[in-house]
Amino acid sequence: MRGPENREVPRWFRELLKTELSPWITLSAQQIEQLYGHYELLVDWNKRINLTSVQPGPEMIIRHYCESLFFAAHLPSDEAVIADVGSGAGFPGVPMAILNAGWKLALIESNQRKAVFLRESTREMPNISVLAHRAADVVGHFDWLVSRAVNLNDVLMNVPRLAPRVGLMISEADFSEAKSLSRIAWDEPIRLPWGDRRICIYGKVSCST
Repeated sequence: MRGPENREVPRWFRELLKTELSPWITLSAQQIEQLYGHYELLVDWNKRINLTSVQPGPEMIIRHYCESLFFAAHLPSDEAVIADVGSGAGFPGVPMAILNAGWKLALIESNQRKAVFLRESTREMPNISVLAHRAADVVGHFDWLVSRAVNLNDVLMNVPRLAPRVGLMISEADFSEAKSLSRIAWDEPIRLPWGDRRICIYGKVSCST
């Protein structure tokens, strides 16, 4: 992976991030370079292994990077050890680690080929580690579990074993299922601003549990 000093970020990439995220986030030039480096590798590797079905270009930037950064901007914690369950191509974990260097991210991904991509694409990010296991087999303790685009139960079954707090990017329909779990106290959901009736939710194990 080329160093940031050798990476030329296209104007359209910079401007798209700035336009879409300006109400919530201001990214530094270095952060944009890191995001673009991950994007370049994702597009290249996706030709050989199925990392994402979203096409390269603005749709991929909004769906993967902008949504992950929006989610990160609303996580109510400045410093934390976080596990991204079912990280896939690195979302939301990689953009989260780039946005906040005070967070330590463990990317949990049981698919071995995807785990290889995650290791390759995060070699220059010291606050990221990759765990090539199922979440159920992971041993450790984190402040937060975060996830998107995975089975809701696969995440929630590991609360509070792995972490007392959880953050999810899910559909409004899935939120009804999540709310039925009395052991987790949820904050008010925050709607993602790019359509599809999807939301960010953040919760913690109820004190009464």
